[in-house]
Amino acid sequence: MLLVLLLLPMCWAVEVKRPRGVSLTNHHFYDESKPFTCLDGSASVPFDQVNDDYCDCKDGSDEPGTAACPNGSFHCTNTGYKPLYISSRWVNDGVCDCCDGTDEYNSGIVCENTCKEKGRKERETLQQMAEVTREGFRLKKILIEDWKRAREEKQKKLTELQAGKKSLEDQVELLRTLKEEAEKPEKEAKDQHRKLWEEQLAASKAQREQELATSAFQELDDDMDGAVSVAELQTHPELDTDGDGALSEGEAQTLLGGDTQTDAASFSDRIWAAIRDKYRSEVLPTDLPSPSAPALTEPKEEQPLGPSQPAEEEDEEEEETEEEEGGEEGEDEDSQETPPPVVPPQTVSPTEEDKMPPYDEQTQAFINAAQEARNKFEEAERSLKDVEESIRNLEQEISFDFGPNGEFAYLYSQCYELTTNEYVYRLCPFKLVSQKPKLGGSPTSLGTWGSWAGPDHDKFSAMKYEQGTGCWQGPNRSTTVRLLCGKETVVTSTTEPSRCEYLMELMTPAACPEPPPEPPASGNRDEL
Repeated sequence: MLLVLLLLPMCWAVEVKRPRGVSLTNHHFYDESKPFTCLDGSASVPFDQVNDDYCDCKDGSDEPGTAACPNGSFHCTNTGYKPLYISSRWVNDGVCDCCDGTDEYNSGIVCENTCKEKGRKERETLQQMAEVTREGFRLKKILIEDWKRAREEKQKKLTELQAGKKSLEDQVELLRTLKEEAEKPEKEAKDQHRKLWEEQLAASKAQREQELATSAFQELDDDMDGAVSVAELQTHPELDTDGDGALSEGEAQTLLGGDTQTDAASFSDRIWAAIRDKYRSEVLPTDLPSPSAPALTEPKEEQPLGPSQPAEEEDEEEEETEEEEGGEEGEDEDSQETPPPVVPPQTVSPTEEDKMPPYDEQTQAFINAAQEARNKFEEAERSLKDVEESIRNLEQEISFDFGPNGEFAYLYSQCYELTTNEYVYRLCPFKLVSQKPKLGGSPTSLGTWGSWAGPDHDKFSAMKYEQGTGCWQGPNRSTTVRLLCGKETVVTSTTEPSRCEYLMELMTPAACPEPPPEPPASGNRDEL
């Protein structure tokens, strides 16, 4: 490198004779001692026709220093900066295209030579890039060493978890057996408790039904002869079966099973079940009105509107009426005693009755023991599942392709964001890419980890994230992440070059190549 730097000023000082617009690498094609052959081989012309401002070759190679051939090329030497080819059409067009101004040799324009200044800026930029590369590569080596140590620790932890998994599996199976053994007496005790309760519930229900049937029988037995007849049943039109609003003699006899009357036992066994849902009691409890069984009392007749009688006349009329009716009532009382109204028994609230009573002390002890066994089993099972998940995660991380030397491993558990005018882009390397509106809203997936996507010679220079949220009437979103060398890890840009296909750039030390060795010190030659 030092030798090159020493010889570089000498190279610039030596000028190889060649036609204007010809590069140093092509000067051997232009030998003035013999005819010039067009570079495409299409023709040969005398050498004095080179740069004569007339286009003889189809490829324009005979006019490298003039604007005669529109498809020709002019070479800018640009000493102190980078050489450059420009179109021959730009030669002597009044615009300085070469930084050394050699393209405007005959246009009357004086071009300032800016090559040295451009070269200086270029060297500064290259020096900065070289510094970034050197520092980034230094950090990259640290990342590689960190991953080596972390991988060894993770491998050690994986081995420990795999060994502990067998012990946990044995413990889970033991606790499963203890749980099942504790659940057997629990089930038997609970089943016995439920059976007794259901039997009591059935007996209570049967008793209630019997009481309701007895009450209904007493109500229907108007003459209290110990039997319900067809005529007595007809007093309840709600039992009508053909929908005409009245219970005919034939319908009543059918309800009585074809008989003309039935006793209390037959009524309870056969008749009550058939009429139970339609039957309405004649008398309701006075202290607890039932909305489902309204009283069937006759409505009072409305009194005609008119002048009211004097109070004395009303009293006299009432006394006369009582005297007239007194004898008749006395005769009725002698001949037949009116039975007291039958009040149906009050039933317990279904909500209270259907509620199973608390377990007895022994059954509750079985339940507590079984629950304790279940808790221990479930806790051990959760611990086993946590260990299995940790093993899966470690196996996946250890086997993941984090680059030639694992330099990208540190990105595995990180996420990076870039905020633009409209969106917040989020990159979680090896997992997913998403975007979210800056002013709030749900995130949209721009793809999940697919694979490394760099070219064959540089596989780890790009990542591919695929199968994101589908675009409207379009494909699923996808993102390519290009990895650039940098001293810090940061997302620098996100674009959408094609519909639903995003391009993101991530700077990271892991992408820094090994820099070339620095040139040795050059003594006192500070100018180098």
